[in-house]
Amino acid sequence: MANILTLISGAKCPHVSLTAMHKHIDYRFVGLALLWMALIFWFSSQPTLFALPGGLLDTIFKKSAHALAYAILWALWWNATKRQTLVAFVLTVAYAISDEYHQTFVPGRHGQWFDVGVDTLGVITAMAVAHFRHSAKRI
Repeated sequence: MANILTLISGAKCPHVSLTAMHKHIDYRFVGLALLWMALIFWFSSQPTLFALPGGLLDTIFKKSAHALAYAILWALWWNATKRQTLVAFVLTVAYAISDEYHQTFVPGRHGQWFDVGVDTLGVITAMAVAHFRHSAKRI
């Protein structure tokens, strides 16, 4: 995390170099994460989305889709940053916030903090799954 903050701030630090930063990034997963973010953006740009019959069923489906979409995004960033959990978390939740803000400009849509919470729950679930899968491999 300090490496990224140093790179962003432009501060000179003797133990940080761009070469070292590149060793901590898997650009294949960066590309996949950016494509996934574009897909999320596209869905968020639609004035209306299909609806399932029955209000409760539709709500459950859409909130589950929110959580799953951001769980996948976190997993992509986690792999892109070579398992830097906090960096992947910050990138994913920041995108969730920006996506909800983006929806405030789309006719028929409105950004909701509740949806950011649902997205974050999806991220936390993905983090737990990754933790337990990684821990199980050590046993």
